[in-house]
Amino acid sequence: MDAQLTTTEINSYRELLPGDDYQEALATLEKHNGKVYSSLEELWGKAIGQPQSYNLARLRQATLKQWRQDLCGDDSFRMKVQEYSKKPRSTPLLTGLIVYLVAMVGRGGIPIDPAIATVVVLYILKIGLNIFCEYTETSGKPPDDDPDSRRIPHD
Repeated sequence: MDAQLTTTEINSYRELLPGDDYQEALATLEKHNGKVYSSLEELWGKAIGQPQSYNLARLRQATLKQWRQDLCGDDSFRMKVQEYSKKPRSTPLLTGLIVYLVAMVGRGGIPIDPAIATVVVLYILKIGLNIFCEYTETSGKPPDDDPDSRRIPHD
């Protein structure tokens, strides 16, 4: 279930999110035709570098599991998502969601790049928080169009 943002959605967010980190996230989404997982992988690669070898699907599953624990049980985040859904053109509400995600995940000791947080928030807004929480909890395999059972070898 790789949510895919349309060009129209990306351009709409581009108007709402003028900062460099946000624009990096949107440019990456555009480069990957709106596909969230491949965009996240590129941004993760930039943020942490390419380790000697790892399984991207396992990394993503572990990350999503942690984010699910952090986000799905957080009533404040849920309320912020609901507020934004009532005013979807609100720059302060959208940036507030992203900043909140960065702060919340960072409290767990693992800093998150703002561009990655932007893609995650847009993903959650696209599919809905309830679906995000349910899907990341129960999904045992990568999406059909997601080739992440591959390994990235060290050059």
